[in-house]
Amino acid sequence: MNTIAAGAIPARAPLGMLIGRVLMAVIFLTAGFGKLTAFQGTAGYIASQGLPMPQVVAALTIVLELGGGLMLALGWKARWAAVALAGFTLLAGALFHAFWAAAPDQFQGQLIHFQKNLAMAGGLLYVALHGSGALSLDRGA
Repeated sequence: MNTIAAGAIPARAPLGMLIGRVLMAVIFLTAGFGKLTAFQGTAGYIASQGLPMPQVVAALTIVLELGGGLMLALGWKARWAAVALAGFTLLAGALFHAFWAAAPDQFQGQLIHFQKNLAMAGGLLYVALHGSGALSLDRGA
């Protein structure tokens, strides 16, 4: 039987933490790049949701998604990046995936996107609390 003592870290944990960070970062990196290459469309969508200063919000979102995604993937200041991305993800879920106010034909899709945001925020909070792992620029900090 293969058991793990309380507090012991399995030998595979650093690799698993690296893979987990990279998998979480992928969505932010691809979304940030997509927003960067379609800036006016992104700003227009933000404006359509009634948010002020849509071009500023779009630019800040791109910086957060690309910068935070890279920080998370590389494990550099990953705890800070994870906190910022978790807050962003929860806010984006509430503002852009409001399933409770969606038309009946969009309810299920918005609910799934909202729940996806909750799950991502949960994973990010795990990184914020437990660090980036040994295979990172922070070396587990």
